[in-house]
This record gives sequence, structure tokens and C-alpha cells, in this order.
Amino acid sequence: MPSFDIVSEINMEEVRNATENASRELTTRFDFRNVEASFEYKEKTVLMTAEAEFQLQQMESMFRGACAKRGVDTASIDVKPMDQHGKICRQTIAFKEGIEQPVAKKIVKLIKDAKMKVQTAIQGEELRITGKKRDDLQSVMQLVKEANLGQPFQFKNFRD
Repeated sequence: MPSFDIVSEINMEEVRNATENASRELTTRFDFRNVEASFEYKEKTVLMTAEAEFQLQQMESMFRGACAKRGVDTASIDVKPMDQHGKICRQTIAFKEGIEQPVAKKIVKLIKDAKMKVQTAIQGEELRITGKKRDDLQSVMQLVKEANLGQPFQFKNFRD
């Protein structure tokens, strides 16, 4: 029986490249001259530091642009609240990877409500979709792509 997996993965190497690109852009920007501001990639997160909150907002927009250029879906970006230590403001950007249980249940409910003739199974941080016809599986892919669930999904291991 045909099947495929729904996963949510991010290429962290591209995130590191986007961080370096944003850092390079930061050094060339006129509005960031003589300003203490930086991007730092740390274990699947990016730490932004600047002197003011509005600068962090500009840096976030620069980082999103760099991610888009590198092919990283910006829907997976999770910006944490800003914290201030004296004169320096910091903000952490994390990335949504894997499909969490509530989101997986939403996808299963979405598929069941569409009354498609497929079986869904939650397997850790991914979903396995199995059906008799390839067309049914392709319509499930289309349904998941169109549903705005707050994170990007990829489809892997398509088997006939």
C-alpha cells in the first residue's frame, strides 16, 4: 500500500549560513555604525544582541530575509521574548522542529474531517499516512500544505 511521512525539519547548516550572512549585512549597514550589535549561532538557536529594542526588531527582519534567501522557511522561526541586561538587550530565536503532539492531532483531525480514505499514525515527531490510492495521498499532501498550522511540513518516504 502506498504511504508517506509528514515531517517538520530544518537544515541547521543553512541557518548557520543565514546567521553569518546577517552578521555580514549588519557590519555594512549605516544605521548600525558604532553600535554594539551581533548575531551568534548557538546549538540550534540564534542569539541577537543590541543596544535598543528597535534595533533588535530591525535585526530580526534582517535575519528573516537572510533565512528566506538561504531557503529556510521563516514560518519555523520562534522568536522568544526580549530580556535586558543593563545597557544590552538580548533576544533568542529558536526553530520549530518535529511535529508536537497537539499539532499532530490537529493534522489527524483535519484529515478525518475531510473524509479521506487513508490511515494516519503518529510516530514520535512525524506522521505516517497510508492509503490504497496514490491520488488519496496526494490530496492529503495538498490539504496539509493549504492548512495554516504555524509551521512548515515536508513529505518524505513516498512509497508505492
